[in-house]
Amino acid sequence: MSQEKIFADGFSFRRNENAPDFVVGRVSIKVEDAIAFMRNNQKNGWVNISIKYGRTGNPYCELDNFEAKGMSKNEGDMLKNEPNMLKLEENMSKNEAQNNPFSDDDVPF
Repeated sequence: MSQEKIFADGFSFRRNENAPDFVVGRVSIKVEDAIAFMRNNQKNGWVNISIKYGRTGNPYCELDNFEAKGMSKNEGDMLKNEPNMLKLEENMSKNEAQNNPFSDDDVPF
């Protein structure tokens, strides 16, 4: 059930073992190849690329075409709108606070 690897044309990742610990590596992008790759592999305007290690230990860039299975359209829409849901919850909390007849001064502890 394994899918064939699709290498990310135009993208390369390199680690520099002499770099400080906070430097993970460097991504180099060959513009013409990368643009063609992205146009051919985009879904909803996005291309996901995973950086993996090959058998030789060298890193490579691969198309990440993972799609969650079993999620309904409504659940997917909810995930897309999560920031809006957080705003809605914040507004609801503010309204509840404004309509609350008790203040912090009323609490006996």
